[in-house]
Amino acid sequence: MPASATEEWLERRAPGYSILPAPDRRAIYDFCLLWSLFEAKIMGGRAQVDRITDQVDNWTGQNALHADQYAAELAYFRTRYFKEGEPTAHFHGLKLRDRDNPDAVTAVLSGADDTPRNQILTLLMVVWRLRNNLFHGAKWTIELRDQRDNFSHAGSVLMRLLDDHADLH
Repeated sequence: MPASATEEWLERRAPGYSILPAPDRRAIYDFCLLWSLFEAKIMGGRAQVDRITDQVDNWTGQNALHADQYAAELAYFRTRYFKEGEPTAHFHGLKLRDRDNPDAVTAVLSGADDTPRNQILTLLMVVWRLRNNLFHGAKWTIELRDQRDNFSHAGSVLMRLLDDHADLH
C-alpha cells in the first residue's frame, strides 16, 4: 500500500519515524483510535485521572472488573516496569505524577498488590501515561523506538474494557 501524504511527511521530518517498522507504526495508530473510542464511550469525552479512578471504583462496586482477563497485559507491564522487585528505567519513563495513583501502580507492578481493583486501576494508569507521553511529545524523545509491545498491550486493555463496558451499537 502506498504511503499517505502524512506518512511521507513524517518520514522526512519526524526524528526516527523513517526507520520505525510498519508494525510499530500500526500499533501506535491503532492505540490512538482505541484511546479516542475509550474516551468517548467510557469516559464521556473527558478522561482524567479522577474520572478514571471513579470509573474503576464504579466497576468494582458492580463486580464488573473481570481482572483475570487482563493477566497477559499485567504480566507484560510487570516485566517491563519491575525487575527483581525494583523499578526499571522504563518505569521512570512513565513519568507518573502524584495524582496518577503512583502507590497503587507501584504496588501492583512490583507484585505486592493483587487486588482486582488496583490491577485494573494500574493498567489504566499505565495506558493513561502511555497516552500522555505520546500525545504530549515525550515519546518523540526516544523517536518512538521499542513501543510496539507497549501500545499493543495497551490496545488490548482498551478493547477488552470497551467490549465489557461500552455500548458500541
